[in-house]
Amino acid sequence: MTSRQQRSVPLSFPRQYARTQRFTLGVPRSFTVSPDGGRVVFLRSASGTDLSHALWVLDLDGSAGEARERLAADPASLLAGAAEELSAEERARRERSREGSGGIVGYATDGAVELAAFALSGRLFATELRAGTARELRAPGPVIDPRPSPDGRHIAYVAGGALRVTGADGEGDRALVEPEDGDTTYGLAEFVAAEEMGRSRGFWWSPESDRLLVARADDRPVRRWWIADPAHPDREPQGVAYPAAGTPNADVRLYVVDLAGGRTEVGWDRERYPYLARVHWSADGAPLLLVQARDQRVQLHLAVDPATGATRTVHVDEDAEWMELLPGVPVWAPDGRLVRIADEGGARVLAVGDRALTGAGLHVRAVLDVAAGDVLVSASAGEAAAEPETGEIHVYRVGERGVERVSEGTGIHSAVRCGEVTVLSSARPDAPGSVTRVLRAGEQVAVVASYAQTPVLSARVRLVEGGARRIPCAVLLPSGYREGDGLLPVLMDPYGGPHAQRVVAAHNPHLTSQWFADQGFAVIVADGRGTPGRSPAWEKAIHRDLTPTLDDQVEALHALARDFPLDLDRVAIRGWSYGGYLAALGVLRRPDVFHAAVAGAPVTDFRLYDTHYTERYLGTPQDDPEVYAKNSLVTDDGLSAPRDPARPLMIVHGLADDNVVVAHSLRLSSALLAAGRPHEVLPLTGVTHMTPQEQVAENLLLLQVDFLRRSLGLSPASPAGGPR
Repeated sequence: MTSRQQRSVPLSFPRQYARTQRFTLGVPRSFTVSPDGGRVVFLRSASGTDLSHALWVLDLDGSAGEARERLAADPASLLAGAAEELSAEERARRERSREGSGGIVGYATDGAVELAAFALSGRLFATELRAGTARELRAPGPVIDPRPSPDGRHIAYVAGGALRVTGADGEGDRALVEPEDGDTTYGLAEFVAAEEMGRSRGFWWSPESDRLLVARADDRPVRRWWIADPAHPDREPQGVAYPAAGTPNADVRLYVVDLAGGRTEVGWDRERYPYLARVHWSADGAPLLLVQARDQRVQLHLAVDPATGATRTVHVDEDAEWMELLPGVPVWAPDGRLVRIADEGGARVLAVGDRALTGAGLHVRAVLDVAAGDVLVSASAGEAAAEPETGEIHVYRVGERGVERVSEGTGIHSAVRCGEVTVLSSARPDAPGSVTRVLRAGEQVAVVASYAQTPVLSARVRLVEGGARRIPCAVLLPSGYREGDGLLPVLMDPYGGPHAQRVVAAHNPHLTSQWFADQGFAVIVADGRGTPGRSPAWEKAIHRDLTPTLDDQVEALHALARDFPLDLDRVAIRGWSYGGYLAALGVLRRPDVFHAAVAGAPVTDFRLYDTHYTERYLGTPQDDPEVYAKNSLVTDDGLSAPRDPARPLMIVHGLADDNVVVAHSLRLSSALLAAGRPHEVLPLTGVTHMTPQEQVAENLLLLQVDFLRRSLGLSPASPAGGPR
């Protein structure tokens, strides 16, 4: 075949899906709006297959009121065509944030949004956003997480575990605080903060730009795990400080550090409340901390005196199960009242001061912006909503006078706001990709272009509710299926656990499920109890017992069989991470329902998973050993005892995974072998918990569909991935 003929071959969906990083490349993201309303700053790569993100500015005050995009920083130019080099610390940060692309993957600005700073290939860069001029600043590297001071005169960053500061002109670089040893860092989030708490930062500027709050993380108490590369036995294993359930966490402290290097420790009961979950410092009040007890049933909102480091309790939250950490809170309102999201009266509500401003009709998910007259939030329909809105997430303005929906139409909507300018991004189930509009005082003034590729297939998703519990479900049938074609083998395709909603009113999240459907399956995605988006009780129904997540998959399957052409004698289940646990649990505990499974990176023994996540749901192995045994796949106790008949199971795991380590799958395989249970294991060399490698991601889909078809007694797939 000639090169011209090769180029003319249509791109398969698995290859396109992998090459575009799930169609995220070319999509504008990470928006910042200037306070004067004149600029919107964002990241975007040059095409739907370009891995390298650049920094862009959208000018809103152009001639004749026209908005104009311009490139503010181009990685290719700044690196002069050289390949990007990442430090081990930066790779770890990107793994925690599930960042698989390159170039400028993050940036920070000063208060006026006139200066931006970012790290590129471990080097420090700054950009004057009005002029669009980028320059490198001399700094010892590798540089991590640079952030300008609010007044734009300084840039703080982390290098070698030390927090450093330099002038915005590149002069006066110095270390403010340096690590005492190789196990200590200043200014970085520790593992569980970045992986589980949603706190990726470790330092915060004061509004006056004269000092910072700096987190110190000491990993000496944390046990070391060793991740080896069996494909390269000549290489030393990588040591990882991994706080497994029931074992010590990093010792985290907080300091007020001035620009001369003087520091004052912030005091609170760290023994009782060891988790530093949130830090907020604005001109609207004293520095604000959210700290949690280890069991996450109590959390304190603390105000800090920067002069002495003393703290006072502003508010206390308590819950019989656990406290959920949510984006954007706590913060101060401009009038000094505390803004938080609380579980009250069976609902997740927005509270400002001592008042709840929303009720059971909304399930508040995040605070997006706080202004003098209102709070911008992200929310889905609550238990008391007038009508179900399966899979929808909307943007609302909430104030003393009531609640107003900002977003329009069925879909998933998110927003960034400053003053009168709102950047509103919307994804819908009937169209690929997303549309980002810029609104001023509610009127559209610009659309931010997306360069994302158009998928080679279209997701034909039906969003429904199944069973007595009204379980949110997405159903996808083969594109060419017609009524009367007969029953279809079923593929359950869940995540099904905490913090991840799979049933969403958008097109692109269902593309892989549609591809599996086009291989001849009826695909069902079900978000049962434990998944986010409905009510606190729905999420917390899995406390001490994860079995409701499997029960709801079964309930949804049987309920939908009344309305869709489902062959209940040929049912498979696949999933990754918690979904992998659920898939393996399905064939081991309910072989009467599930006839084959693909378990990707499954959490099989929760004693091997991290503290903050696992202990929230199961307690500790020391205090609750029976709970861990009951929810494990690798013990002979309770739920983990496999039932007959044995069903085909493929286990897939990346050998470089430092989140769900490969020991999970190896222990499951050993337990299955000891029980005489046939299974297949697919190790992925050099692959972490993500699978960003193009060939790996493509072939993983093809191998899964071949295994499922073989296991269910279906004809083999064609070379293109479709049924023969």
